[in-house]
Amino acid sequence: MDIVQLDNLHFQYPRESFSLRIPRLTIRKKEKVAFIGSSGCGKTTLANLIAGIYRPISGNITVNGHTVSELSDGQCRDFRISNIGFIFQEFELIEYLSVHENILLPFLVNRTLVLNSDVRAEAASLAHSVGLGDKLRRRPGELSQGERQRLAICRALITRPPIIIADEPTGNLDPVNTEIIMQLILRQVEEREATFLMVSHDHSLLKDFDQVVDVYELATGSEP
Repeated sequence: MDIVQLDNLHFQYPRESFSLRIPRLTIRKKEKVAFIGSSGCGKTTLANLIAGIYRPISGNITVNGHTVSELSDGQCRDFRISNIGFIFQEFELIEYLSVHENILLPFLVNRTLVLNSDVRAEAASLAHSVGLGDKLRRRPGELSQGERQRLAICRALITRPPIIIADEPTGNLDPVNTEIIMQLILRQVEEREATFLMVSHDHSLLKDFDQVVDVYELATGSEP
């Protein structure tokens, strides 16, 4: 079953020369897919189009049964809340919140999500599963780089989204932590039966992926 489908997609940034054209791309449910390619080829742009952050000039984007390319801005926000978990290279943590509160952040900023005792317990359980169980009261500034990335992973998973999107999730980590964090992400994704999309320039990480999409080749007409 396909969870992502793009057809005849055309995107261009306003007043810029960069243009991305994707003839066709399909991603099946529970697949692990890596977007690779040279800097500036459109890897992150493609991920943001799938998430409904950017809107195409033309073409169709269907994600988990939603025609994202036809949604309004408000509908796109609701779509992301329910369907997408993000893991960022820069972590994007809130420094004045505790570890526990950072995990719960999607519930603190979105009224459509209900924060209750079960969710709080799930956040604590997630923290324990990644080795942060004894650091729930700490602030992000008190954590190592690897611990900060683990925290960002927990935040992405707390809403149990069907799709996880990671943009260079190990870009700020040393080789040892890179391998640890990647295996942690993959294990958590598989346990939740989620689809995993990762933007990366690191070809050493590709061995664990079901599909590797060279965005430059895809955009010039060579399907994966």
